[in-house]
Amino acid sequence: MKLITAIVNKEDSKTVNAELIQAGFTVTRLATTGGFLMAGNVTMLVGTEDEKVDECISIISKFSRQRTEVVPSTASYGVGVTTAFPLEVTVGGATIFVTNVERFEKV
Repeated sequence: MKLITAIVNKEDSKTVNAELIQAGFTVTRLATTGGFLMAGNVTMLVGTEDEKVDECISIISKFSRQRTEVVPSTASYGVGVTTAFPLEVTVGGATIFVTNVERFEKV
């Protein structure tokens, strides 16, 4: 058995969750915040059999799209001298971890 931990952008999370459930996966969702952009994410926990890992990752990949956003940024040029300028960053997609589960119990 494997535990798939997928960190998905908040905008994609509802679609990813619905598609995983439709495919027969059980999903636990946790609201999380990214450290770099302080943007909303959803961390999904999916427990599944070894042979279904690729199917799960395929669904997450298909419905988690990357996109470019412009965010405000500041730069410091010395003591008391700062300026704000827009910074283009890539957001979205998914970060996926697959770990072995030694023991699983549902009580």
